[in-house]
Amino acid sequence: MSRRIAFVAAQTGEAAAAHAALVARYGEVPLDQADVIVALGGDGFMLRSLHRHMARALPVYGMKLGTVGFLMNQYGLDELESRIEHAQPTVLRPLLMEAVTEAGSSTTSLAFNEVSLLRQTKQAAHVRVLLNGVAKIEELVCDGVLVSTTAGSTAYNLSAHGPILPLGSQLLALTPISPFRPRRWRGAILPAITEVKFEILDPYKRPVSATADSHEVRDVTEVHIRESREQTVTLLFDPEHNLEERILNEQFEL
Repeated sequence: MSRRIAFVAAQTGEAAAAHAALVARYGEVPLDQADVIVALGGDGFMLRSLHRHMARALPVYGMKLGTVGFLMNQYGLDELESRIEHAQPTVLRPLLMEAVTEAGSSTTSLAFNEVSLLRQTKQAAHVRVLLNGVAKIEELVCDGVLVSTTAGSTAYNLSAHGPILPLGSQLLALTPISPFRPRRWRGAILPAITEVKFEILDPYKRPVSATADSHEVRDVTEVHIRESREQTVTLLFDPEHNLEERILNEQFEL
């Protein structure tokens, strides 16, 4: 079956050259006429593409032309249509973040990897952690704290010593960043239906920002996070290198 392909490429020389070669080989259609998007770049570009084109509800097949490519397939000029046709779909459900600021404004954003809170000054953040409306930690003293999806569990979450979550496990990772108090708390694994709320204690003296993937909101006073029930995206992966297998293998990297 012939696919109507729309290409999107990162603004790098390597991605631009690959874009030109692929269009010359396979042609392309505008996004509003496509039935699949091929994204050329790294993971950062993939995340931006998912946010930018999510409303189109098109599957996205990525090819690695950047420094990090966990969400991408290997780049190759040959047999692209066959690779797309035999690719395995992976459905991702993003996190929905609602952040309230000191000024009283409210901002909503989606995150496919994680929502992270970080201190804005040299002062440690003091954060109350609530799950489904119940306070679980009255005062977490830390550089920050994050909530990660399964797909994002191998990104910032892993760097912060959080757990790797199997794809499709219906779980979230709640991971502190450089925690000071409580001393022995290293995070939690939560059911994906959990609603997480962070309340910032003393936000004027100890300001905190909240970031959903790359969208930052500064001077927040409280942040609500839950898995989106309305929006999903579908990534396509080559069968021999699917995302579930990558997440599994990541747990054995030394």
